Amino acid sequence: MFEDAISIQNIFTLKNILIYLIIINLIGFFMMWSDKRKAKLGKWRIPEQTLFIVTAIGGGIGTIAGMYTFRHKTKKLKFTIGLPVLVILEIILIIYLKFI
Repeated sequence: MFEDAISIQNIFTLKNILIYLIIINLIGFFMMWSDKRKAKLGKWRIPEQTLFIVTAIGGGIGTIAGMYTFRHKTKKLKFTIGLPVLVILEIILIIYLKFI
């Protein structure tokens, strides 16, 4: 039991958190590119809920960057307001948890 606690601490290192954030943001960016491409080709699309989930689990910078880079979903208030709000709420939550 004590060994499990030590190994969990070793997982949540700054290095691992940064690697996770880089990967999830690259995924978010790629998903926006992919969905825009699929929209142009009239193919099956990535569900909007999936884009929001990726944003909510730490991929906000990537999805927002992808949204504006590829001019995808920029006319939908749900995205232009919703994605930044999610990122702001995540930052507030992290600050709250860090200092509580």
